[in-house]
Amino acid sequence: MNNAIAIKNTILAGGAFIISALCQGWHGLGALMQLLVVLMAADYVTGVLVATVWHKSNKSESGTLDSKAGFKGLVKKGVIIVLVYVGILLDRALGVDYVKNAFVLFFCGNEGLSLLENIGLMGVKYPAQLQTMLEALRTEGDKNDRKTTPQ
Repeated sequence: MNNAIAIKNTILAGGAFIISALCQGWHGLGALMQLLVVLMAADYVTGVLVATVWHKSNKSESGTLDSKAGFKGLVKKGVIIVLVYVGILLDRALGVDYVKNAFVLFFCGNEGLSLLENIGLMGVKYPAQLQTMLEALRTEGDKNDRKTTPQ
């Protein structure tokens, strides 16, 4: 058991180091990145709440909290951050300023829609316009991303 804890702590420390390095490369967070980080955190927290309080998680058979599912969720969010950093590097390499924004808009849309799904599982009502705006963000990110893909 102690070995598993040591491995987990090593992975978490490595993740913290990587995220710190990425943030250093960003030279601060812009408004879009702040939005993405807040949406990611809110999505994760509401996902945990759905599992622990409402027992309605679609990530486990019982609908309750599953540590593997939680870890996978954190890993996915870490990969999103790495992809956004790749977008930053692509912007720099190509001398443009829209690749990162396309990535961030797409992921803001995804994270926001996932957040709304969690909120819906909790029984909280929200304006339909909010879902429409998040879908528009994701679509806008897709459109911007297509500009970067060679034809």
